Amino acid sequence: MSTISLSSPSIVQERKVVTAIPGPKSQAMHERRKQVVPPGVGAALPVYIDSAFGSIVVDIDGNHFIDFATGIGVTTIGHTNSAVAAAVSDQVHSFTHTCFTVTPYEEYVRVAELLVEHTPGKHAKRVMLVNSGAEAVENAVKIARKHTGKSGIGVLDHAYHGRTNLTMTMNFKNAPYATGMGPTAGGVFRAPGSYPFHDGLSGVEAAERTIWYFEKLVGAQDLACIIAEPIQGEGGFIVPADGYLTHLQEWCTANNVVFIADEVQSGMARTGTYFASEHFGLVPDLMTVAKGIAGGMPLAGVVGRADIMDDVLPGGLGGTFGGNPVSCAASIAVFDEVATHDLTAHAQRVEARLGGGLKKLAEKYPVIGEVRGKGAMLAIELVEPGTKKPNPSAVTALIAFGAAHGLLLLSAGSSYNVLRFLPAVTMSDDLIDDALSVLDQGLASL
Repeated sequence: MSTISLSSPSIVQERKVVTAIPGPKSQAMHERRKQVVPPGVGAALPVYIDSAFGSIVVDIDGNHFIDFATGIGVTTIGHTNSAVAAAVSDQVHSFTHTCFTVTPYEEYVRVAELLVEHTPGKHAKRVMLVNSGAEAVENAVKIARKHTGKSGIGVLDHAYHGRTNLTMTMNFKNAPYATGMGPTAGGVFRAPGSYPFHDGLSGVEAAERTIWYFEKLVGAQDLACIIAEPIQGEGGFIVPADGYLTHLQEWCTANNVVFIADEVQSGMARTGTYFASEHFGLVPDLMTVAKGIAGGMPLAGVVGRADIMDDVLPGGLGGTFGGNPVSCAASIAVFDEVATHDLTAHAQRVEARLGGGLKKLAEKYPVIGEVRGKGAMLAIELVEPGTKKPNPSAVTALIAFGAAHGLLLLSAGSSYNVLRFLPAVTMSDDLIDDALSVLDQGLASL
């Protein structure tokens, strides 16, 4: 595990609060925002960012925040990584766009090669690149439907897949993603998944329950695919019981149902492996990827078995900006950084340091019902002490406390009672310890 430079001439890797949060400049900027941006485009914390490096973001008032959000799991290898910045700069000065389906280029092909190499399974694979996770999910469903000749889509409780018409239908929570925006898409069927903290089931027991629901709701003869996040993201960083995903995959294979692993949030070195599926011995038929694969540049894709991907006719896949060369150049640099600096091992280091610290806090504060996650994808579920009843107000209070003390935090969970941690895998032990001290103070203040 090689050492990564965590210093910058202009942004020291330390927390510093110099104004009220949000500061006066951010407050003024937010007023400008409200005149031109609809409220539907929310703002978890209306501090406006001026610059960022490593694990620190600096707002326009000069406040330095430890970033446990990373743009919702995007800047996995740290903000403004020098190798990624150089690759983007070089590509911008070469060419910015031609459209891969008109006049192709090597950068797209190289990203596809890297994804084939690093995703689970040694079978022949194909890759298509798009712009966002939701777009990848939509394309994966299209491909599964074309391959099987069936239409049904199986999704799980607590799932999140996006904000397009189809993906908002696939989400577990209707509000706010689909409220008042129907009719929603048809052919989506939902079943309970594996949630060990609440259901107490083994992986096989939970999978049998999932299968029973799908067999009754739609039937294998009409089910094109089941899509599952190996570690659920917006649902609360839920880690399924061992054996759940592989048992589900085995049933899918036996019944001509395509198993899609949605690795938009959990992929690209985030969990201590290249993709979270590896933790469970899962080799999905199709996989969606996005977020961390391009260091902050917009890029997503579908990786899948060649026999499934090749069923779509020429012209059936693609898009004007899909696999943009600048984003592809960034992605190539990210893959190189992960390999050169063994960033999967760094994610494991983060898990040991941050996860260990969170477990100590759980021993001290009974409001923490469970600590869970893998690598640099960790969470605490907050409950009414002595119960498993959700405690969303505690999450709201901790996020506000963190913001006031220079710590950016995100909520998650279907009941908004999960505090999730998505640090860069390069975050230093010193910053992790400092963040844990803020959390300790915040929990004490409850």
